[in-house]
Amino acid sequence: MNFHSLYDQGFARVCSATLEVALANPVENARRIIATTRQASEDGAALIVFPELSITGYSIDDLFTQDVLYDAVDEAIALIRDASVDLLPVILVGAPIRTNTQTFNCAVAIHRGTILAVKAKRCIPNYREFYEARWFASTNGWADVEEISLAGEQVQLSRDLVLRATDVNNLSISIDICEDLWVPTPMSANTCASGVTVVANLSASPVTVGRARDRHLMCQSASARQHCAYVYSAAGEGESTTDLAWDGHSLIYENGDLLAENERFRPGTQLTYADIDLDRLTHEQRQMTTFAQAAEQNAVFGQVVDFELNPPRTDRGLRRTVDRFPFVPADDSMLDQDCYEAYNIQVSGLVQRLKAIGNPHPVIGISGGLDSTQALLVCAKAMDVLGRPRSDILAFTMPGFATSDHTKKNAVDLCTSIGTTFEELDIRPAATQMLTDMGHPFGRGEEVYDVTFENVQAGLRTDFLFRIANARRGIVIGTGDLSELALGWCTYGVGDHMSHYSVNPGIPKTLMQHLIRWVIATDHFGHDVNGTLQSILDTEISPELIPSRDGEKPQSTQASIGPYALQDFNLFYTLRYGYRPEKIAFLAHHAWSDRERGQWPAHVSEEDRVEYSLDEIIRWLRLFIKRFFMSQFKRSALPNGPKVVAGGSLSPRGDWRMPSDASSAMWLARVDALADSLGIELT
Repeated sequence: MNFHSLYDQGFARVCSATLEVALANPVENARRIIATTRQASEDGAALIVFPELSITGYSIDDLFTQDVLYDAVDEAIALIRDASVDLLPVILVGAPIRTNTQTFNCAVAIHRGTILAVKAKRCIPNYREFYEARWFASTNGWADVEEISLAGEQVQLSRDLVLRATDVNNLSISIDICEDLWVPTPMSANTCASGVTVVANLSASPVTVGRARDRHLMCQSASARQHCAYVYSAAGEGESTTDLAWDGHSLIYENGDLLAENERFRPGTQLTYADIDLDRLTHEQRQMTTFAQAAEQNAVFGQVVDFELNPPRTDRGLRRTVDRFPFVPADDSMLDQDCYEAYNIQVSGLVQRLKAIGNPHPVIGISGGLDSTQALLVCAKAMDVLGRPRSDILAFTMPGFATSDHTKKNAVDLCTSIGTTFEELDIRPAATQMLTDMGHPFGRGEEVYDVTFENVQAGLRTDFLFRIANARRGIVIGTGDLSELALGWCTYGVGDHMSHYSVNPGIPKTLMQHLIRWVIATDHFGHDVNGTLQSILDTEISPELIPSRDGEKPQSTQASIGPYALQDFNLFYTLRYGYRPEKIAFLAHHAWSDRERGQWPAHVSEEDRVEYSLDEIIRWLRLFIKRFFMSQFKRSALPNGPKVVAGGSLSPRGDWRMPSDASSAMWLARVDALADSLGIELT
């Protein structure tokens, strides 16, 4: 395996091509198609898709009845076939094909000097600007496969066709031809239900106002519903403008996400590339159990044709955007929508729980950090929804041995400005007594700040909250987030691990700060609260459990467990897709190796726009895997709390079930082998 090879990492490069068509001149079109394919081959593409009837042009009308045209079509296909011997991509070109009794609008699949098969268009439009039924027959009710003569050889003409690579895992291709997508059940739906990962659409699609929006809608919905990549190529320059116009539109979608789009109405040849994540698509298809049920109900007809791609196993880059923050959209409007939904999911979850158990007081510890801040904002909104005063929230700040004046002030200011009932409860006397009774060195005056020293403080805080909830008819609101649960960064049992109801377990740390920014931007709580929230956002993430000596930097969470940006990245691809460590590292390398590449989410400061070396990525990935496995026992006993993000949750009753004594050895061995192959020393 070459770590830097996109094909070794489960991707395949596809290309949607638009070019100037020479009307009714198949041989000239063949030359242009060959030249375009040669460029795609040099660029490492596994598939190139040309528009509908690209051999002849779509808009030649009754010339489709002429014998001379079909002689030239035969010659053109032979030219492409012969030229393809030393070219990498599977070539899909559109051509009219005649049998003894009928004419079909077809896609011809050519690869490595062979006509693999021919797929006929099933749905023939005859409305508005389309009059194809005048020339072409439909395959509805037609035999599955028919043998025809084409370019001097016998080939299969199919109603349904799947092209399957034998040397690239999960690369299988089916074909729609224009209208086949626009019908109530797309023609490719059955093949995708049987495991096809890439659908190519050879389209003509004359342009009218709003047609581009329609294409986006259709391609996006098909790719999302069918868990496939959808590669769309529409006719453009050179088509007749007697009554219609053409924009040469290329689109590539994957599982509902737009990966690439060309510039419409631009003259000349355009090659639009994207690297398809085949692992992602097959995972989605396997995980969605109703997908297989759909395949059983809709048997696939037609033929499967195998081919050997022999792709380059070298570093060809990666032609797709890999988001640095998979839980946080870089697009402002999407991020705003996600924050709105996430916040209201949290609020509605808490409202329902409070209503169901008699509307007790929310009891919450406020540290001045991100998580407890967001939990308090959720509690405050829940009180508003329930028509209860915010003073019903019983908020406590509980300074310990390392609590800073800054975070304590933030906690006090936040609680008072929101209007909670607020108290300060100093845990240091109780912690000192417990450490002394235990015989801990700190009880004898020694500066020993070990895990016991930390957990005594975390445990006492939670213990106080539970006993206060008992005494004051309340429930303890948990504040721990999804990232902390993944890494085990919580004190088990009577510690920040436990609560009566938790509002943050579905929120990753990288989303948390954006939720608080969204509350500020939408002015939920007014100017005074907004100022305190901004101060909290500007504060270093720290558990504040170990005192800092003079001149020392305060305790840093991310120095211990890794940058949350990377660890949330690792979590997403582990939890949502179950990727191998090598692929997670590959994706992280493309997302994080260059701070100038790609789009950053709104409000990420220049200082925080960092990059990570491959060494750092692999080291932190190893730590993530180790902590993720060893912390499962904590996740097996989680309190209730809502799932929020599509990336998944770690509830033992929901998205993630795993034995607490499962071994991480195989995963760690793969990371170690990867590091060794790249000459990286893991310390």
